Amino acid sequence: MTTPHRAAVLGSPIAHSLSPALHTAGYAALGLTGWRYGRHEVDEAALAGFVGGLDPAEWAGLSLTMPLKRAIRPLLDTVSDTARAVDAVNTVVLDRDGRRHGDNTDVPGLVNALRERGVHRVESAAVLGAGATASSALAALAEICDGEVTAYVRGPERAAEMRALGERLGVPVRTADWAAGADALAGPLTVSTTPVGATDGFAPGLTAAPGVLFDVLYHPWPTALAAACLERGGTVLGGLDLLVHQAVLQFERFTGVPRGPLAAMRAAGEAALAG
Repeated sequence: MTTPHRAAVLGSPIAHSLSPALHTAGYAALGLTGWRYGRHEVDEAALAGFVGGLDPAEWAGLSLTMPLKRAIRPLLDTVSDTARAVDAVNTVVLDRDGRRHGDNTDVPGLVNALRERGVHRVESAAVLGAGATASSALAALAEICDGEVTAYVRGPERAAEMRALGERLGVPVRTADWAAGADALAGPLTVSTTPVGATDGFAPGLTAAPGVLFDVLYHPWPTALAAACLERGGTVLGGLDLLVHQAVLQFERFTGVPRGPLAAMRAAGEAALAG
């Protein structure tokens, strides 16, 4: 009997995750009948036990969401330069020898999603927020932004963290007070990395012609900020764009398929959200 191939997304809470729908659709599109992708409620306290119990002959990889992107680091044998730079691992590839390799597909996923919408280079950019996703956004902007990135944050500690990360990534970062976040949308590109409702107050203050907004939320959608940008003729990308592009990269790493089925995985995500 052929050994099954398994992968899963871990996090807490996890019931809302669209990853099983995306990966399962990818398997179906390519006829990978021996593959299964699950969803497991795992918090930081349970992470080591769960990962330690995986059979490397059966398991190919893990997708990680909050609060596990940093907690996984001590359990890994190797960590990619990208994941190390942003101190966040969202992908673990397991080899047949039981070694665990950590990576971050959020960073290239952000870049690929922007390129799909025609955003290849910008003169400047802004980030709303300063958490783990903001770190990934800053790393992505280091690849496509020719000038300064302004990070709108709450408090001097977060401001210092973003400036330090910018130094490590080689991108100049200027910090600004969170209350002035609506000003970000006047620039060519803004990446919003905050929880639901955090940016709603910025919507009434938008300029008549906002730049590109990449809002990493996907439910509820559109956010108040995304809706305001669309109403004013701006280009808007959402969390599903990021989720699909980073999931395709995970799919490729887990299965060894050189080109994941982007269209099929996107359609599955859209159907899941509509349902």
